[in-house]
Amino acid sequence: MNKEKRYQILSRLRDNNPKPTTELEYESPFQLLIAVLLSAQATDVGVNKATRKLFPVAPTAEAMVALGVDGIKQYIKTIGLFNSKAENAYKTCQALVERYNGEVPESREALEALPGVGRKTANVVLNTAFGWPTIAVDTHIFRVSNRTKLAPGKNVKEVEEKLIKVVPKEFKVDVHHWLILHGRYTCIARKPRCGSCIIEDLCEFKDKTSD
Repeated sequence: MNKEKRYQILSRLRDNNPKPTTELEYESPFQLLIAVLLSAQATDVGVNKATRKLFPVAPTAEAMVALGVDGIKQYIKTIGLFNSKAENAYKTCQALVERYNGEVPESREALEALPGVGRKTANVVLNTAFGWPTIAVDTHIFRVSNRTKLAPGKNVKEVEEKLIKVVPKEFKVDVHHWLILHGRYTCIARKPRCGSCIIEDLCEFKDKTSD
């Protein structure tokens, strides 16, 4: 895929959604961090249902620590892997209180040192909470990048590196959200909805559908 085609794709996605954001519900960088931690192998809809009850009770790291692991579990038991997620959320909150006065650090190294926080979670927080031009590659972004040929790669790290290299600066802060939403609602896994896709004519996927 050439530079001009990539620019047109990103321009259309921007025109269609000028101010994209995550579908996770949060009111602070701390709440975003916890929501992203809980979202692994779970839907944003499912996470939001749990956090709508959890965050009013424990809106801060201090309050989450006071709740304890078992207390956290009671609010998130509808989410997959809730036992390990409750442990990680509790330990992360402990670390935030002990090291950062309960605040979320604006640092990749500091974020990735927190329990249960990997590169993808750190990228989401840095991008969405702090406006960094980071790109967190999940299954949707991996699929869309490879299927369209926007930034093909064999694994998420390769796709992330390719996107960082080929996406123009003006699109970098928002491209993460555009590609996730495109993969979630249009370029879906089983059968992409090519017929209703705003970038169909620019996409280099060979087996397009009429839907």
